[in-house]
Amino acid sequence: MRYATLRSTSSFVPERELTNDMLRARFAERAPGVIDKLEAATGITTRFRMPDDWATSDLALRAARAAIDGVCDASDLDLVVVATDSPDFVTPATSVVLQHKLGATRAGTFDVGCACASFPTAVASAAGLLATGCAKNALVVGAYAMSKLADPDDPISFFYGDGAGAVLLEASDAPGFLGAAFRADGSFATRWHIASGGTAEPASEASVRAGRTRVRLREPYPPEVNDDGWPLLVRRLADANGFAVRDIDLLVMTQVRRQTIERVMQRLELPLDRAPITMDRWGYTGSACIPMALHHARPRPGQLVVMVGSGVGYNQAAVAMRTR
Repeated sequence: MRYATLRSTSSFVPERELTNDMLRARFAERAPGVIDKLEAATGITTRFRMPDDWATSDLALRAARAAIDGVCDASDLDLVVVATDSPDFVTPATSVVLQHKLGATRAGTFDVGCACASFPTAVASAAGLLATGCAKNALVVGAYAMSKLADPDDPISFFYGDGAGAVLLEASDAPGFLGAAFRADGSFATRWHIASGGTAEPASEASVRAGRTRVRLREPYPPEVNDDGWPLLVRRLADANGFAVRDIDLLVMTQVRRQTIERVMQRLELPLDRAPITMDRWGYTGSACIPMALHHARPRPGQLVVMVGSGVGYNQAAVAMRTR
């Protein structure tokens, strides 16, 4: 059998910082106290923003270069996959833009766009292609620039940090990737979304003026979506792939609320130190937060790693792999 194995990880955060104190000053009159409430609820204290003339592919490029540095040349890549819901364009795919900027001249590409479940979904997709012999290696990049699609005067912009993370996967005879699990409920699709700019409502002067081309939170998700959904996927992965939940060395989850991660670890009866927590230093980096947190955790050879992503829609995805 062939398996996708983890060869390297990377993370990239831009330099321009936007602290909670800066946001408190911005919203002091129009929404007093809102930043304090969001900070207490999430654990986010700061975030970073990319230069105004950058696109998502520019974030992805930095993470991609770091992931392959000293490991392989860009021209050696067979596949480049970008996981994002803040693409450069509606079409073409951001992955093909990245492929050109990176110089991955013989790589095929595709995007995965299921919100912040995109990265584990992309890893599962790439792992399947490696297992079937379609490619020998794959660079999977999660990148997030939702701040560019948000209204800076909307307090929900508190969440959005820019960033990117990547993994280089290689085909091997030794076990690495073990399996994946998925969950979704499209009845939540319009709760947190961009209403105009796609085929449901093409962008128009009226929709731009009304702010419908900006990302908006219209109705909060019930906490049970993640509190119950993440443990469900973890247990489903364990049952299907022959390991015990207690054997998980690293459980890397979407970095949106610290309290959610704490509750999930309690339900799974795992110590909190097995769950990387990074939203306090980088904010919510969406489809990039899992590879960024994985790189921050620096997985050691032989560890059992589970990644669980949750995004609007809602989509949820989880993958399990053993590091080499």
